[in-house]
Amino acid sequence: MSQIETLAEKPALTDKPLRLRPIDLLDRPFYFCMSLLVALVVIYGFSRTVGPRLFHPPSPRPAVLYVHAVVFTGWLAFFILQSALIRTRNVKVHRRLGWFGLALGISIVTVGVTTAIVIARFRIREGETNAASFMAVPLFDMVAFSVTFALAFYWRKKPEFHRRLMLVATCALTAASFGRLMPLTWFYGGVDLLIFFGVLRDLIVTKRIHPVYLYGLPLLMLGQIATIYTVANSQPAWLKIAHSLLG
Repeated sequence: MSQIETLAEKPALTDKPLRLRPIDLLDRPFYFCMSLLVALVVIYGFSRTVGPRLFHPPSPRPAVLYVHAVVFTGWLAFFILQSALIRTRNVKVHRRLGWFGLALGISIVTVGVTTAIVIARFRIREGETNAASFMAVPLFDMVAFSVTFALAFYWRKKPEFHRRLMLVATCALTAASFGRLMPLTWFYGGVDLLIFFGVLRDLIVTKRIHPVYLYGLPLLMLGQIATIYTVANSQPAWLKIAHSLLG
């Protein structure tokens, strides 16, 4: 038998069925699945209050609240789309949309800070005594988002950093949703749990915790603890800052 005939009898590598390991099933669709989970958390959290507070409020709400709803919903849709593009290997389209994402991310911070101040003023007029103190929560969320989003954009050519930072940034926006589901002292735990799924994924897939989580999550948690402490104790130093922002 000739060498050519012998080689011809060997099955080609492409004839072998591709088998995905359990670890592949966790790794490949992870970020897309997380984008859907974040969306579900937001939908469920806001579904409990969107009717009486936005669609059928007892008194007219500031117009910026509706802008806020549109911009933040747009971010969720964008995050899902970008995750889906990576999942389907449309990397070029993903990168082209990155500049739109930059503009949208800047809008998130601008609208988020404006909404926090305007709503705090509205609540004070409505007679809520802790409105100025509570403003620390949405403003901290904007700080958490803006820092992680800025780093994600800066490291956009380093996928392992970029995708984790984008996940953390988006999870930071779910604080308002968890705040509708949990008491003040616990709702940041929901945000951290979403991020911790990323930590678990790393431990299973890469056997180590990525620096984004290793350093970023503890810093985020420290900021959350400081924010909750500030609100719960109505810290005078923060109240001075808050009242200066409120005018």
